[in-house]
Amino acid sequence: MSEIDRIADQLRRAYEGEAWHGPSLREILAGITVEQAARRPLPQAHTIWELVLHIAAWESIVRRRLGGEAVEATPEQDWPPVRDTGDAAWKTALDDLDRGHHQLRQAIAALSDDQLRQKVAGQNYSIYGMLHGLIQHDLYHAGQIALLKKALIS
Repeated sequence: MSEIDRIADQLRRAYEGEAWHGPSLREILAGITVEQAARRPLPQAHTIWELVLHIAAWESIVRRRLGGEAVEATPEQDWPPVRDTGDAAWKTALDDLDRGHHQLRQAIAALSDDQLRQKVAGQNYSIYGMLHGLIQHDLYHAGQIALLKKALIS
């Protein structure tokens, strides 16, 4: 198995399932209602919805960086605001997360192991470090969502 295949597998497990640590992001998001996604059970914490938009944003930024674009996230790109809290908007947020995640995985699959050593455009780290960092990022926020979900359901 190539290193690209191993990274892609870890990203897939973190997102879809069969992860060693426990539930994947999609498993954690299953069953969360629009009301739960928009609620803020901890006053100074992000909502589940905000976390979903943030994860989707960073998967998009990483995909764009893999394409050679020197992306610097603005505060609004980093934490996109929830502008509509209706059922359709929550479904759209989840669909956008899925679509962007699959686009990212396609971009990763097109890489060679040699490209992993290349620096990311405009950054001082390698593609290898960025991809591992993204997996860590997604899992960190998946853990936050899991705790918020527990707080909302309890």
